[in-house]
Amino acid sequence: MTQASEFQLRADLPRMPAQVERFPRIRYMGSKIRLLPWIFDILSAIEFDTALDAFSGSGCVAYLLKSMGKQVTANDFLKFSSVIAAATIANSNTTVTADDLASLLHHDRRHKRFIEQTYSGIFFTPQDLRFLDLVSWNIRGLEDASKRSLALAAMIRACAKRQPRGVFTVAGDPERYKDGRRDLQLSIQQHFIEHITAYNNAVFSNDRKNHAINANVFDLEENYYDLVYLDPPYVPRSDDNCYMKRYHFLEGLSCYWEGIELLHDTRVKKIKKPFTPFSYRRTAIEAFENLFAKFARSIIVLSYSSNGFPDLTTLVDLMKKHKREVEVHRRKHRYHFGTHAAAQRNQVEEYLIIGH
Repeated sequence: MTQASEFQLRADLPRMPAQVERFPRIRYMGSKIRLLPWIFDILSAIEFDTALDAFSGSGCVAYLLKSMGKQVTANDFLKFSSVIAAATIANSNTTVTADDLASLLHHDRRHKRFIEQTYSGIFFTPQDLRFLDLVSWNIRGLEDASKRSLALAAMIRACAKRQPRGVFTVAGDPERYKDGRRDLQLSIQQHFIEHITAYNNAVFSNDRKNHAINANVFDLEENYYDLVYLDPPYVPRSDDNCYMKRYHFLEGLSCYWEGIELLHDTRVKKIKKPFTPFSYRRTAIEAFENLFAKFARSIIVLSYSSNGFPDLTTLVDLMKKHKREVEVHRRKHRYHFGTHAAAQRNQVEEYLIIGH
């Protein structure tokens, strides 16, 4: 195992593409947005042309890879993450026009009222909920799939920005958190219009055919990629680390809750959590071994943290079963664990474990 030194910006490598700054940031647990310069520095030293981001999450790493000129496939088992990838990774030149926006804002009395009826008094104001119902209805009138993805991505970001702390774990008066922050002062409609512009500005072509997929990583077709970037869920210290618990509203919004099992007996109307073996100690080690075996023909780049399970030694040993050479890059990183008022800012080590 080769140990790489603490990150230092290398003068012999190119600067991170300016395009990356156009990516619309969304508050997302485990997002690598602040680590992108470090990730770029390391990936720039590797020769590869095609890449899979197998757990794309917020989409920022896949967007970095696209900005580097790679042919990118972004996958995530969460629908709303795949919507963001469809808008920003797979989409090369389509934007939402002023006429499209007008059609999205046009009042249609026929629209459904599922969101208002289900989440009234739980999240957002009645006006916000009615707006989400209306735009969800009008999005279906957009014939172009990329435009639908852009509009959905703007709605998703609007809800994440409007919601205190960006998560959907606690019900209550949606106005009680107003504390002067601009994000909490704007209505969802105002956010939505702003974020349409933000996602339009993020659209670009890297002259490659890029893809967005919504699938379990183990169900992906056996396509060969030069490099596979892996950032799976960590075994949680508590249920507070559950993506579906935090973002169930965004997940439902991405498909208007169609085909989703809504848990009506929960206070915040959560949806049923899909199983992932990476979230449980009893299954995580086997899941990693299967993951490394699945992508053994590719360069594997695993993003992980010192607060995760399994530990670094175990992960390196598992990867060595499938790769001749394994190197570890480390960087100290601070993050907030939890969303409650007493959440502590903890320092961890972030790892990029690379198997050649």
